Amino acid sequence: MIELRGVSKTVMSGDRPLTILHPLDFTIASGEFVAIVGPSGSGKSTLLGLLAGLDAPSTGSIIVDGVDITTLTEDGLARLRGEKIGFVFQFFHLVPSLTAFENVLIPMEIARRRNPTARARQLLGEVGLADRGHHYPSQLSGGEQQRVAIARALANDPPIVLADEPTGNLDSTTGRAVMDLLLNVRRTRETTLVLVTHDAELAAHADTRLVLRDGRPVPESPAKAGA
Repeated sequence: MIELRGVSKTVMSGDRPLTILHPLDFTIASGEFVAIVGPSGSGKSTLLGLLAGLDAPSTGSIIVDGVDITTLTEDGLARLRGEKIGFVFQFFHLVPSLTAFENVLIPMEIARRRNPTARARQLLGEVGLADRGHHYPSQLSGGEQQRVAIARALANDPPIVLADEPTGNLDSTTGRAVMDLLLNVRRTRETTLVLVTHDAELAAHADTRLVLRDGRPVPESPAKAGA
């Protein structure tokens, strides 16, 4: 489903190059759950942004469902994201002037899906917010906003869901509920799930854990690998 071949990312820091991600080869199978873990500044979110086509690598290629996304135009990347990738952000990134229902509806209207209104209601019901669709983000709790964000990410039935610290801005109880929701989405929809997390409990559910440190993959200790 996803293949990285020699993917790296270097930016300029002042007058010097700074390598955020060193060349990486990695493959994610269809339906696999991969947790990207490591300390702050290790390149986790950078890697997730590259997988989503939100940023371009300095070297290498990224193959998503047979398509090298590093060769696509901005319009091509937007189409690919609309069809194949749902993204869940740590800070929700809901449109504040739109209701929960409208936030879920918009991606489907852009994609010109059939029956978007009914599907938006269905998705809000799936995340336990059937009665909150008329509320604006400011009227929702953090956990409710994240559930709306998950419903929005699923709007176009993407085969891939990418999540950047989806529980990082939530208290432990709410974070656990969001974690359970993501795991249920992955199980029932057979979605390829790739997430960045500091949450050891959430990472423990993954099929594969990619540990990054200083922009390089590192092996896990036997104790953590068997956790």
